[in-house]
Amino acid sequence: MTILVTGATGLVGERLVPRLVEAGEDCRVLVRAGKAAPAGVEAVEGDLFDPASLADAVAGVSTILHLAAVFRTADTDLIWKSNLEGTRSLIAAVQADAPDARFVMASTSNVYNKNSPQPGRETDAVAPDEAYPASKVAAEKALRESRLNWAVVRFPFVYGDGDGHLEMLPKHLSAFGFHPANRMSTIHHRDIATAMKLALAGAFDGRIVNIADEAPTTIYELVQLVGHTMAPSFEPMQNPWHLHIDGALARTLGFQPTVRTVYQAEQEGIL
Repeated sequence: MTILVTGATGLVGERLVPRLVEAGEDCRVLVRAGKAAPAGVEAVEGDLFDPASLADAVAGVSTILHLAAVFRTADTDLIWKSNLEGTRSLIAAVQADAPDARFVMASTSNVYNKNSPQPGRETDAVAPDEAYPASKVAAEKALRESRLNWAVVRFPFVYGDGDGHLEMLPKHLSAFGFHPANRMSTIHHRDIATAMKLALAGAFDGRIVNIADEAPTTIYELVQLVGHTMAPSFEPMQNPWHLHIDGALARTLGFQPTVRTVYQAEQEGIL
């Protein structure tokens, strides 16, 4: 079984691919010209912006793990081009050259509405305003309508393995208007691999699935974990379920996080 991974050098892919290789998976990665590939994988040069270059990448694969995405930029045109048009190009290549392959796409819990009356659920109607989650919703729709064997895995705040993501959180407190009591769902890189193992086995086929650990944690606590402070507040909190997702479906499909909370990650030294 050959797995094609896009975004192999990104935040998630850089930590997932070595775990796949360690587990004995035969991995192929899509890389742009001149870019280095992770150890232990087959590298195929190509670009999601160049549909003709994708035929070799998808030929003979049994599964596509589509992790490539753009979000850390103010260039909304690039976000839409990468996340929607790039996904459409990859879908078309799979339809043409690997129509029986399983197509697993990573998405985001940011698609859920900020004023949701409950933790975000896979069945919720979503219509985000920001370019990144809106482009991911559009890409999800394109995949669901592709007639391929598909799965969409929505991740919340990803952290761990020294990726620096959690350490960046204090810088964004004012920009995002967080209340200190807001609880945010999280997932460790180790359990992205746990979830993807299930996806590779077909447990998520034909579904959108939220993946999260067992304990959404307050912004106040998360900031403290990385050595910063946040002003406390007893003011009423707006949008109390923002960034908090419901992971019940994943549990029924066999997902059990091995890093159950951020505090376990701290104790194990894997933040």
